[in-house]
Amino acid sequence: MPYQPPTALPANLLNDVELQRALRRHDFGAVFRIARSRAGIPYARIADECDIKPIRVGEVARGKGRITSFAKVVAISDALRVPGHMVGLSPRPWEDSGTPGNENAPENGPTVRRRTVLQAASTAGLAAALPALHGPTTPLHVTNSYVDGLRRRTARLRRLDEILGGGDTYRVYLGEYQATKSLLRDATFTPSSRRKLVALLAEQAQQAGWAAFDGGRQADAESLYDESKTAALEAEDSDLHGNALAFLAYQTPDPQIAVEIAASGCEALSAGSPSGVRALLHERLAWACAVAGQASRTERALNAAQAALEERPAGEPQPDWAAWVDETELNIMTGRCWTELRRPLRAVPVLIRALDQYEDHHARDKALYLSWLADSYLAAGEVEEAAAVTGRALNLASGVASVRPRQRLAPVLRELHQYRNVGAVQNVLQAAGA
Repeated sequence: MPYQPPTALPANLLNDVELQRALRRHDFGAVFRIARSRAGIPYARIADECDIKPIRVGEVARGKGRITSFAKVVAISDALRVPGHMVGLSPRPWEDSGTPGNENAPENGPTVRRRTVLQAASTAGLAAALPALHGPTTPLHVTNSYVDGLRRRTARLRRLDEILGGGDTYRVYLGEYQATKSLLRDATFTPSSRRKLVALLAEQAQQAGWAAFDGGRQADAESLYDESKTAALEAEDSDLHGNALAFLAYQTPDPQIAVEIAASGCEALSAGSPSGVRALLHERLAWACAVAGQASRTERALNAAQAALEERPAGEPQPDWAAWVDETELNIMTGRCWTELRRPLRAVPVLIRALDQYEDHHARDKALYLSWLADSYLAAGEVEEAAAVTGRALNLASGVASVRPRQRLAPVLRELHQYRNVGAVQNVLQAAGA
């Protein structure tokens, strides 16, 4: 018989609307209260199974604080035997077609596509579910052509980020990074092949760091970005060095320091830096300046990014990690910056134009970008439009293994709450469980 924890919720309780609403909005205080009052599960037992301090469980149940750590959300899902889709996770290893609550999962759309990919996953993570992730045979002597093959593999795996959140991809990208570190330790090289492999390590560290950031592992992300910066310097790759700095700026809490770090990233660019890389680093500087409230500097950085794209020579090769930067991406960043600066008349048109180019299967990114559009509508006093856009974002964010959409939508929902007497707002607040 498979192990059934003593905190597993009864099947009929998983069908309860109040519990489902609490799970959907990650209100684990309400979940704990329901588990105790309606299933007789003591807080102490929940704490033990979830590896959370008992006092913390009690505080959360009384409404003092929230649980936002991706690891703890996973632990709660497993301990209470809550199917992954009910809390925005991929299916858990213990799930099967007969798992209580699965009958309420959506039958089509992005969530099911992700579930189809992940349903075979075991406790080893996503890498065990996809045969394509088994690594190539490790040579004793690493050549340039072998590193080129690894770089193509890294580019293929990067496509997972287009449909999956960091909660699903982190172990995959971290495994690739660790495999390259082992190769650097154990194999022999020419000076050229070693430099190329160290540059690849810097690239892989950035990808793993991004997945960690997206999945709520902030400390892991910062550590990986620091390691990427060190590797890029060793490999004498100024573009990857600049991008590592841009990533570090993105999650630096002090806005003024973040601007300095992002500006250093742009200063790392060389005359030979591809246009896509230049556009990427300048738009990330623009974002740091917007968060710091520096409107004129934001506009200069956006103009520099636009100039880089317009000056792109036909057929210019771009590194895969920057190949996605185009006019649509720049419009998204432009709209985000003007939203942050509370300039909705500038933000709304450019965001609408960019979002028209985004398919819904890019669920995480589209949900995030819609949150900025909703924010700008609120700043402009367009409450009904803000509610409609928020509803779309919530639908897309459902089932995405990323903490960022809900984090971005939380302040929008709080602001909408003051308009709860408006019909459109009532509907979206009810859908969000707010």
